[in-house]
Amino acid sequence: MSDFAEFRDRGRAALLAGRATHDVPMVEGARRWGAAAVLRPQGEIVERLAGLAATFPADGHWVHAGPTLHVTLRSLEPYRAHIPGDDPLRRAYGEALTEAATGLPPVRVRLKGVVPHQGGVLVHGRPEDDTLVTLRKRYIHALRGRGIRDLEHGRVRDRWYVSLVHFARPLSDPEELLRWADAHAGTDFGVAELPTAEVVQFTHTDGSIRVDSLGRAHLTP
Repeated sequence: MSDFAEFRDRGRAALLAGRATHDVPMVEGARRWGAAAVLRPQGEIVERLAGLAATFPADGHWVHAGPTLHVTLRSLEPYRAHIPGDDPLRRAYGEALTEAATGLPPVRVRLKGVVPHQGGVLVHGRPEDDTLVTLRKRYIHALRGRGIRDLEHGRVRDRWYVSLVHFARPLSDPEELLRWADAHAGTDFGVAELPTAEVVQFTHTDGSIRVDSLGRAHLTP
């Protein structure tokens, strides 16, 4: 399991040293914000996450709420603005996800603790059992079986989180941001039950991000 305390400390140091990074609207072929497999929380926990995100003390950043809130299972490809319904890769991503999810129960993740980092602010996710890790491993295996290359280059994704904010411009007052994050460092949003995994596409719109589903797989034992 990744050490979130160390991750938080590195993030704080980077922000105080003026080394924040920020996203820009996507362009074709960019390595970030391409299609991905994700799990999106539902219900009251979404309202709690979105309510806090709305209090973020700076303008001009990508503040996430509602259906944009997600846990990333796997990044799949560089950014493409248009992924048609009959695209072979899109079909393979979905088939592999269904294969991986079959027979698994819904994923359960406790979302607790607001963590600032070099590129934004997130909420720490701690799986309640091994279902999420099992799903990730099974999905990697199913993708490999379909000859799909590893965009993550062998990285073992062991840091689970939901992003509240991605910085989209230089920070004017990093100390104010850190005070806000510190005030919510121990906030417990509860356990998110995630019964659906999705292949999604991200789109920049009106100064934020829209998340569109390209396919779903249901987690039912």
